[in-house]
Amino acid sequence: MNQQIGLRTPADLEDKEHLIWQSLMTAIVEHQLPPGSKLPEEALAEVFGVSRTGIRKVLTRLATVQMITMTPRRGAFVANPGVEESKAIFTTRKMIECANLPLVLEHLQPQHLAGLENIIAQEEEAHQNHDGAAAIRHSAAFHIQLQAISGNAVVTDIITTLAQRSSLVIAAWGAPWQRGCRCDDHDQLITLLRKKDLSGLSEAMAHHFDHILSSLRFERSGETLPDFARLFGAPGEH
Repeated sequence: MNQQIGLRTPADLEDKEHLIWQSLMTAIVEHQLPPGSKLPEEALAEVFGVSRTGIRKVLTRLATVQMITMTPRRGAFVANPGVEESKAIFTTRKMIECANLPLVLEHLQPQHLAGLENIIAQEEEAHQNHDGAAAIRHSAAFHIQLQAISGNAVVTDIITTLAQRSSLVIAAWGAPWQRGCRCDDHDQLITLLRKKDLSGLSEAMAHHFDHILSSLRFERSGETLPDFARLFGAPGEH
């Protein structure tokens, strides 16, 4: 009945807001919306065909996971992590991901290795095609899926959030073509996983994060004004 007279139910609105949240999160993580980009409620509301109240709810959700910042009178901006915060994000990832490796090895099965190898293959293809968005997506997926093997959902959730914030760090401080991690590092991790070599695996994982940190250039680039219509299109055109 509601659909026939053009009214949206609370569930419809919740689904719409989730889709908007996912669209914005993807655009941020895949560097389509660089750090420091302004996120004006009016422009986003027009593009997505919702009220400013709906957009504000989505932006608030993104702020709670530190992907954007919201300040009175200035509005919302894609988070722009500073040097110390950026270092802390990767240091924390190294600490948690290395500490969880014994549980990963305890639960490791052949199908897990096959899944990780498939992600690496997609990551390598993305690098070859200079598809930055896909490279970032597959790089994050590798680490999230690796930690998920442990069966610890809390750790997996934490790593998912930290992987998203890591993308902001790389967007802010990475080289022009630094998209995610090095594929050969992931290949080495697979080899050590297959051998169930905990000592070697822990050392390689720690070195992996040290390498990412050492490759960051802590120099600011200029802010970019996003074209929201190009990124997200009009409602119904996704």
